[in-house]
Amino acid sequence: MKDIPAPTDMEARWQRWAAQSRAWGPPGNERLTSSVGLVLLVMLGIEALTALALSSYLPEHIFLGLLLIPPVTLKLTSTGWRFIRYYTNSRPYRLEGPPRLPLRLLAPLLILSTLTLFGSGVALIIHGHGGGPLLQLHAVSFAVWGVLIAIHILAYLTRVLPVGLADWRHGATAVAGDRSRRAALIGALLAGVILALATYPAQDSWLDHRHEHRHGDEGARASAASTRTEAR
Repeated sequence: MKDIPAPTDMEARWQRWAAQSRAWGPPGNERLTSSVGLVLLVMLGIEALTALALSSYLPEHIFLGLLLIPPVTLKLTSTGWRFIRYYTNSRPYRLEGPPRLPLRLLAPLLILSTLTLFGSGVALIIHGHGGGPLLQLHAVSFAVWGVLIAIHILAYLTRVLPVGLADWRHGATAVAGDRSRRAALIGALLAGVILALATYPAQDSWLDHRHEHRHGDEGARASAASTRTEAR
């Protein structure tokens, strides 16, 4: 039985480069983007449901919205990496080709509405009781984002389901960097939990301030109505 010759230094470097290229190239990027997308599909779905009944689930809506910031940031980073590599003429990404033209046209609007939605939400908490133009901006951006994200999901769902689970499924074809991708996703989720918990006092204060503000407005309206009644 013949011994298999050990790889030369050049061959070893080539093998390491090939593994890193697959980890940070289109295959690894697609797996990371897809796995984050699947997690966000569930979390954003729950967040959207709380938005339909804010009178009952406003605390949960705020907490989950803050928890979502790191995973959403990871998704934007992953898709941004593909964009940069493609338009800087990276050969592997050029060979993969760009997304379909309608989706390329949709992407800037989706990114802008996402940043506006989360940015206005954070600004509402920092501002205090909220309301006014910030609240209107948050509501409008949610409506626009909802339409765009629905189109995005319908376009990618059938492709994302098998790819997004590949790094987590036993027996799936291995692509270098699977541990790093799993760690990145888990880390983003943990960062979201830490952010939401660390800002919980601010969330609670915002809710109390809003409650007092609303009751103050109701009291002022009741007093004004009483004054008008007495004047008659």
